[in-house]
Amino acid sequence: MTVFAVEYLYDSSTAARRDEVRADHRGWLAGIAENGQLLASGPYEDGTGALLLFKADDAEALHALLAQDPFAVEGLLASSSAIAWNPVSGPLASQF
Repeated sequence: MTVFAVEYLYDSSTAARRDEVRADHRGWLAGIAENGQLLASGPYEDGTGALLLFKADDAEALHALLAQDPFAVEGLLASSSAIAWNPVSGPLASQF
């Protein structure tokens, strides 16, 4: 398994619709966390986006997973990026 750091960026024009879809988005995240694929997630305090840490077999599997996010399905992401990340210290590092 590879750990990926995923960044979501939002457009302020979609804020109201994101508010409507947020419960579905968080429910989806909860399910992914329950099965061990989501390590952590949370919005930036300024509301411009979010950082999410996932475990996935490879980048293709990650992108297939991210495509299921209600925010992605509803077209509410201005952009997203993902990069493989190697945690070497701290609580997460001991898991890999």
